Amino acid sequence: MGEIFIVGGGVVGLCAGVRLAEAGASVTLVDKAPGAPLGSGPHTFNTPQPPSWGNAGHIAVEQTAPLASGAMIRSAPKRLFSLGGALGLPLNAISAWAPFAARLVRAATPARFAAGHRALKGLLADALPAWKDMAATIEAPDVVRDEGHIVVWESPESAARGYAAWQGEDIGTATLDHLDARTLMDAQALVRGGVTLADGIRFSHTGQISDLTRLQASLRAHFERLGGTTITGTATLARNGNRARVRLEGGETLAPETVLVTAGVGAGQIMEALGHRVPIIAERGYHIRASAQDWPADMPPLVFEDRSMIVTRYADCVQAASFVEFGRPDAPADPAKWDRLERHIADLGLPFGTRLQRWIGARPTLPDYLPAIGRSNLADNLVYAFGHQHLGLTLAPVTAGLVTDIISGTSPRLDLAPLAVERFGFRKETA
Repeated sequence: MGEIFIVGGGVVGLCAGVRLAEAGASVTLVDKAPGAPLGSGPHTFNTPQPPSWGNAGHIAVEQTAPLASGAMIRSAPKRLFSLGGALGLPLNAISAWAPFAARLVRAATPARFAAGHRALKGLLADALPAWKDMAATIEAPDVVRDEGHIVVWESPESAARGYAAWQGEDIGTATLDHLDARTLMDAQALVRGGVTLADGIRFSHTGQISDLTRLQASLRAHFERLGGTTITGTATLARNGNRARVRLEGGETLAPETVLVTAGVGAGQIMEALGHRVPIIAERGYHIRASAQDWPADMPPLVFEDRSMIVTRYADCVQAASFVEFGRPDAPADPAKWDRLERHIADLGLPFGTRLQRWIGARPTLPDYLPAIGRSNLADNLVYAFGHQHLGLTLAPVTAGLVTDIISGTSPRLDLAPLAVERFGFRKETA
């Protein structure tokens, strides 16, 4: 497989680095300098952080339907943050999200939605087994839990609507059932603010990463044991004929046999420099973390669906996460999002304490809510895997296997044509 240079060191890039190094490649990964370490202590991240290491930790195999759908478009107005919902469309970022929204509407036709659904369902089918295999590979099998997750509602009316909606969804390899009385009581015991949980459902065959910090460390350590090299910094690409070359921020130019772009929301600028059109947007999410000492270790991810909030227990902290805010990658955080999360925590009476950490991350999202995975038509040594929206953590090992197949010349198990970045066309100067 020769020399491979990976641009982007998030969970997709690290999983790909492990699989490619296992296959015998000489792999170098370039990654930005890490920010402040995550934990449960008080800290505010005012600018977006890599979403790989601050997300909800949910291995979401049930989310087979792309969010670019007629149903999502019809429900968007009532989901606006200004009306109490989780959808943020900041007016100061309208030049970023308005063109994206127009492309999303075009991607939500019944035919395109059906094709996207088939592609996404195929990707998700092996997601949990792939994570178990990756966890075993990096010698951290207990970093993956497969106890499913729980969804609860706060009124009989929302419970009836929510249960009916989930019953009508294609949830892939997951299954669901009404929450048993004992588990509902356990969830209710965490809600100490006078709110009564009316009902809930439990998903089976979904999973959770038990400790994102340990996952990152284990992936990096195994990558290095396999001979992988990491460069701290940034990189840009340029084309020399039909070959991609890498330019490091210090000025050094490299000509590796293969370049793999896994740079999340930053992949758009990198790929567009070579001539691709990449209408990617930062879909920003927010979380609050606190010490986990009062949160049961065996409680799976708990979704308060009426509040669009998921609460996850990690090794040493408990985290509440929410919001879909479309904007620019580096725009400052909106403190109102954190304030609302804290109000939800207070209204529910969840045991979070007062030493809270505030975090924001930027998910990389394409208008059809499908990732871009494939080999470039503009540079024959360029492979890419980015744009996984909410499913970057979920699909990282699956994606690693696919790019290893592409680079090694093995036929991938899935038809990757629907995921080609060329579906968005090319920049005018290269069209």
